[in-house]
Amino acid sequence: MTSRAARQGLPVTGTGCITAVGRNLDENLAGLFAGLRRMGPSARVRSTHEVRYPVFEVDGSVLPEGYAEGPECLRCGGLALVAAREAIQSACLLAADLKRRRVGVCIGTTVGSAMNNETFYRGFRDGKRPDMDAIAGFLQANPSSVVARELELNGPCQTVTNACSSGTVAVGQAAEWIRAGICDIAIAGGADALCRTVYNGFAALQIMDKEPVRPFDARRCGLNLGEGAGLLVLESAASQAARGVPAVGRLVGYGNACDAFHISAPHPDGDGLRTAIETAMQQAGLASSDLAFINAHGTGTPENDRVEGQLYPDLLPDVPFLSTKGYTGHTLGASGGVEAAFSLACLNAGMLPASIGFAEPDPGFPGRPVRTNTPITGAAALSSSLAFGGNNAVIVLAKGERA
Repeated sequence: MTSRAARQGLPVTGTGCITAVGRNLDENLAGLFAGLRRMGPSARVRSTHEVRYPVFEVDGSVLPEGYAEGPECLRCGGLALVAAREAIQSACLLAADLKRRRVGVCIGTTVGSAMNNETFYRGFRDGKRPDMDAIAGFLQANPSSVVARELELNGPCQTVTNACSSGTVAVGQAAEWIRAGICDIAIAGGADALCRTVYNGFAALQIMDKEPVRPFDARRCGLNLGEGAGLLVLESAASQAARGVPAVGRLVGYGNACDAFHISAPHPDGDGLRTAIETAMQQAGLASSDLAFINAHGTGTPENDRVEGQLYPDLLPDVPFLSTKGYTGHTLGASGGVEAAFSLACLNAGMLPASIGFAEPDPGFPGRPVRTNTPITGAAALSSSLAFGGNNAVIVLAKGERA
């Protein structure tokens, strides 16, 4: 899509974010520039693994009332709701605005609440008749449904589950809703919560680092898990004009492509990622020289970082890049939403935080992330997400009127 309307992009009028770094986007941004890493053994997840892998866990006290306690399957929805409330406040949306307009919700998640009912499943397996409250809680805890229900929204509602690209795909999907006239406003991004099944699963894959994660570093050996939520308020140009609010940014490009190579590893040459980037940049009508920076997926796993470290210097030469997962951990399906919010905030601030954890360049690829807090110029940024199953999703964001 290369029409003039597509190149102008969709206004982003609000952002919200919660991670282990901070309870809102301002706290997160301050933490990034301060080099803050809040990580350690999980207070919630119990495991018999010999190594207690560090995680980036959100303080449960910041969740909305009714979500910090009770069925743990509601935690993901609670994280999404925190970010959604901040995003709509940032967008100057009042309850009356939400009722008057068609407001959709599209949230990506990897885990959601599907894997947290261990007590129920264990009892069922043992021939008991466990209480069905756990299942009722699960059915009500879809993060998009939680946000739509709690905010009384009346537009389309969808949860995207496309592994670790889910949050980025959700943003792209919500943009298509608005362009198609399905809704006027969309709350879009990602949310995910830590749970024992995922922790044990990644430990079994042997791709978790027992030390703080080191994206793109020669000594990297895996990821740290994290949790959180990041959401954007996307809006049609007509809706933004009618409300008379400025934009924090614009979504100007989106690309999505599959490697069709391996269930968990990216294509060695980054074929799918290249296609996704080219599609997003073409839709945006931009050249690499227009980009201020790239917010890489940057998980700290050997193959993922090698592919990105080879591709960016080749396809987008001289564009600085970083990974913010050294601050948040890998928040799985939330990462695309979290990193979209970070990208807009950094773009408008004119500054990148250091790609924390990186110290020793890998001679196997030419790419080197920024080592220090770095001033940037340029009006646009690219944020990428790579996922199991070979999915690659990319968005291009432009600076807003509230810079």
